[in-house]
Amino acid sequence: MEIKLFDSELKVMDVLWREGDCTAKYIASVLTAEVGWNINTTYTLIKRCIKKGAIERTEPNFMCHALIPKERVQEAETEELINKVYDGSADKLFSALLGRKKLSESQIEKLKQIVGSLE
Repeated sequence: MEIKLFDSELKVMDVLWREGDCTAKYIASVLTAEVGWNINTTYTLIKRCIKKGAIERTEPNFMCHALIPKERVQEAETEELINKVYDGSADKLFSALLGRKKLSESQIEKLKQIVGSLE
């Protein structure tokens, strides 16, 4: 079962992925500084993430722990993007990304290594 997180919920998860386990109060302070949300907004989003099974809450101090890794969410979001926008074709996405800007030699070399590891 894949958990679907909205952009606002991903902001909450991103704090946990960056900082590790932390209190809801700390998450709220970070998102107030970064996004301008008030504490109640953040608490509501944390509760939504708990309900979806993305965050586990423990006491004391409403300690929050990410139950899903960032990589899993990135894979699911990428898959959805490929299916929704690029007709399920990863090579169309790849082509669109490569056509956006001039790549440096080191970026091209890195891409060659990635493609080479897939062969």
